[in-house]
Parts: sequence; C-alpha cells; structure tokens
Amino acid sequence: MHRCRTLIASALLLLTLVFAAPAAPARDMGAATLPDALKAGANTLVLNGAAFRKKYFIKIYACGLYLLKKDSNPDRIIAADEPMAVRMHFVYHRVDKKDMAEMLLTGFERSTRGNTAPIKENIDHLLSLLPAVLKKNDIVDLFYYPGRGMVCNINGKYAGESPGLVFKRAVFGIWLCDRPVSEELKKGLLGL
Repeated sequence: MHRCRTLIASALLLLTLVFAAPAAPARDMGAATLPDALKAGANTLVLNGAAFRKKYFIKIYACGLYLLKKDSNPDRIIAADEPMAVRMHFVYHRVDKKDMAEMLLTGFERSTRGNTAPIKENIDHLLSLLPAVLKKNDIVDLFYYPGRGMVCNINGKYAGESPGLVFKRAVFGIWLCDRPVSEELKKGLLGL
C-alpha cells in the first residue's frame, strides 16, 4: 500500500511539473513573435534584442538579432567571427523584391561607407535569393557561420549562401553600424 501511494505521489508530482513548465518563451511584438533562441548548427543563439524596421512610419518587418551571448556593443558584434543571425519576420502585407533590394542596398551603402565594390558579387547574390514578393508572415533568416559565410533561409528553407567575413560585417552593419538604416532599430537589436 505504501509503495502504491509513493507511485501515485510521484506521478502527480511529475504531471504537475510537466503542466506547470512554461512554454518556450518568445518575444511577442504584436504583429510578429520572435523566438528567444535559434539553432545555428550545433550552437544555440539567444535573442539579443528586437525592433521593427519601418519605412515612412510603416512597419515592414520585425527584426531580431541572435548571438551566442547577449552583447550591447555594436562594433564588437559586427567584428566578431562567431555564429550569429538576423531574423526578419515580415508584417507588412506585401514587400516587392525591388523595394526590399532598395532597403538592403541603402543599408550596404551605409554599412560600408559607400565602398560596396569589394562585396558587390555577394550583395548581388543575396538579392537574387529574395522571392519576387515577401508577404506578411514570411521569414528571412540570415545566419553567419565562421569559415562558411552568410547563409540565407527563407521560411525555414535553405535559399543560398555567400562566403566571407567581410560580407558578414557589411550585412550586420546594415542594422548596427554608426549610420544604421534606423537608430531606433539599432537600439532595439542591442537591447537598449
């Protein structure tokens, strides 16, 4: 009888722990939800910060920066040769490839201080991976893997990649350089 009670008590405790455990946390941004972590190969990247990319006060996408560990130093993040990622969760109903390319090109110009020539092929390749239209709830992930380069996934599917640490620095500089596409977005990504 004592053994039966012990088993029942253990089962009840286990059920309590299972049902009381919180669901996987995520950053709810209203129009989009960003996970608190992303897998990058064998690494788990944590959400460093998030904010919206806006154009003319219109929210285009929710953007999340994922790092091995939280960091608020933009220069260190840009320079780091370690796994990291940016997630763009689109919240606007339709973003044409031309408009997205224009936004990215503006970011690359700022990130490189106008010297995009050394990474022109990388930029062209990245832009070629974009679909004709990015719709609400489409997700574009840009992962950096040391020794491999930038890997683009669209809606969870591999789209292509471009090598080089120089290109990685330009990509993350779009949002984190000293003249980012948005100061508000930069602060959000840095968790400030």
